[in-house]
Amino acid sequence: MPRVKGVFSVSGSVLAGHAKNESEHRRDICTVGRWLYEREYIVACEGNLSVRLPDGRILTTPTCMNKGMLSPADLVVIDLDGKHLEGERRASSELLMHLLFYRMRTDVMAVCHAHPITATGFATSGRALDHALLPEVIIGLGQVPLVRYATAGTPDLSQALEPYVEDYDALLLANHGAVTCGPDLLTAFFRMETIEHSAKIVLAAESVGTPKLLSSREVAKLMAARARYGVTPPPGGGAELPVTSDAEDDGADEITLKRDELDALIEEAVRKDRARR
Repeated sequence: MPRVKGVFSVSGSVLAGHAKNESEHRRDICTVGRWLYEREYIVACEGNLSVRLPDGRILTTPTCMNKGMLSPADLVVIDLDGKHLEGERRASSELLMHLLFYRMRTDVMAVCHAHPITATGFATSGRALDHALLPEVIIGLGQVPLVRYATAGTPDLSQALEPYVEDYDALLLANHGAVTCGPDLLTAFFRMETIEHSAKIVLAAESVGTPKLLSSREVAKLMAARARYGVTPPPGGGAELPVTSDAEDDGADEITLKRDELDALIEEAVRKDRARR
């Protein structure tokens, strides 16, 4: 493919699914890196992407390079211990958090780390995206917690992330950015888009008034609908629910449901859904 001013021209599309050869994964990483850069989710040498290859090795972006201007040959292959296996360049020190996802979750096949402006603004203000406002976010992610600050590229960041990895597919990193995972690279990227889009909507809502939260019963219905939309929740089962508003039912301004309370509401929603069919 032609090179223009040192930038490798790659295909503008990425197909869903993980069943691809290494060459296809290399091309996909370059394409998604360009998407991140074009959307201003990263600048300069920020961010990193990785994919778990069929043989268990990890294909990842190199350090000290703009992720929107990569060629497939620039990518690096490491093992699950972070040992360099292939590539002329070095992997980023931030790959420690990628490896944490891969070691703790066999369902994760791709990880995306970026600094989208609005979502990172929430993270640097100490705010999670944890309120029941948008159905698509509740169905797709549940909520997006805020992980405490830890120095990037150090074991401390992995320690901060570890309690969340099995229970969430998208996380805000305090004073840092965001990280998402998925069964393929396209899904991990879409989850990063969802974080930023959600943050923008919350910011817009707060600029014109007070955002109105969904009730716990509405959240239960949305959680029950996950299977219909092909959404598989993280395997941990310990995720906290978004903050809801039940003023109409009991006069409370805001409540946070416990897991057993949500399970009961979901069972009720599923029974009603089946009865209507």
